[in-house]
Amino acid sequence: MNGRLQPWLAREGWPFIGAAVAAAVVVASLAGFAWSIPLWLLAAFVVQFFRDPPRQVRAGPGAIVSPADGRIVRVEALRDPNTGSDALLISVFMNVFNVHSNRAPVDGVIEKVQYRPGAFIQADLDKASERNEANVIVLRMPTGERISVVQVAGLIARRILCYVQTGDRLVRGQRFGFIRFGSRVDVYLPRFVRPVVAVGDCVHAGTSVLAEF
Repeated sequence: MNGRLQPWLAREGWPFIGAAVAAAVVVASLAGFAWSIPLWLLAAFVVQFFRDPPRQVRAGPGAIVSPADGRIVRVEALRDPNTGSDALLISVFMNVFNVHSNRAPVDGVIEKVQYRPGAFIQADLDKASERNEANVIVLRMPTGERISVVQVAGLIARRILCYVQTGDRLVRGQRFGFIRFGSRVDVYLPRFVRPVVAVGDCVHAGTSVLAEF
């Protein structure tokens, strides 16, 4: 990990949580508690969306961990458009009830960070990988292998947050970004890795193993 203490509620959500709670308190004080119930429910939803519990990587040294919480929606051999290499694509779809922090799947040095404008179609569709707004991170592992991690916006996700830049060194399981309100993360791995997940599996960032060397 990066040695910094990460609060249980993601910092990205503090303004939203504060605004939702403040609105509920104001309506309750002016109109009565019954009128504020929808706002309290909204505040509860916002709190659960921005939860960000700490994660400890316990997988073996040859394991590639999930960069996101969610459901596997694609496992396919194809060409990585970010590195030009043959790759195994594993895609994780995050709905609004998943934790939305993104974590490094492997140890490595960042070779490239590139924002890509695009559409906001439903993130569990395969075409979202090619057409949606995205942020690409290319990592070079200590072995020399390169992988790509792509944060993809979804139907209602309008803000991809990435906190790393070219030259930064990431440790497997380290938090590097966040996507607000439903999205997807694509991981392009070397073709020779052995996948240990299948479409439909549920995974957790930093703790679930996607594939092994």
